[in-house]
Amino acid sequence: MKLVVGLGNPGRRYAASRHNVGLRIVERFARNHGIDVSEVRFDGRFGRGRIGGRDAEEIDVGCLLPETFMNRSGEAVALALRYLPASDPSEDVIVAYDDVDLPFGRLRIRPSGRSAGHRGLESIIQCLGTHRFARLRFGIDRAADVMETAEYVLQDFSEREEGELDAHIETAVAALETMIVDGVTPAMNRYNRQDAAEN
Repeated sequence: MKLVVGLGNPGRRYAASRHNVGLRIVERFARNHGIDVSEVRFDGRFGRGRIGGRDAEEIDVGCLLPETFMNRSGEAVALALRYLPASDPSEDVIVAYDDVDLPFGRLRIRPSGRSAGHRGLESIIQCLGTHRFARLRFGIDRAADVMETAEYVLQDFSEREEGELDAHIETAVAALETMIVDGVTPAMNRYNRQDAAEN
């Protein structure tokens, strides 16, 4: 089973914030595949379904949207791994989240790595005791010099960004599907190179 985690903060106040784009990606992924993520479970919203793989083989996928607030996301992920048939984070877990070190809409896929100061990722690494799990990073750009990063990520996207966001999220969902069906390395080769080709 693959456990796909979308990081964000719960509640209407944060729903459209930059920090919640990982959650929005996984919500869209779930919707596209008919997975209902309304079940209250594992300190979050959860849903489970199957998506088509290679050679018509279906893949069991769980979608988890932690509602513990960002800096305690790892508690929800660790709880889910205790009860789901997804015991090896390096093989079974994919985390989608926002990244201020990437330009808006840019994707970066990695099989493992450090948190780079992202509180949600820090919490997952701490609670799982490993940094070896796949991640899909979605660029939200950096704040202007006059604004603290912690304040910036909790703001909504600009009107221009929101107008472009839907297409970027669909690309992120396609990248997530590639990670699940084909693996992290093929997804990196396709989507990380795609980013580089645009420069």
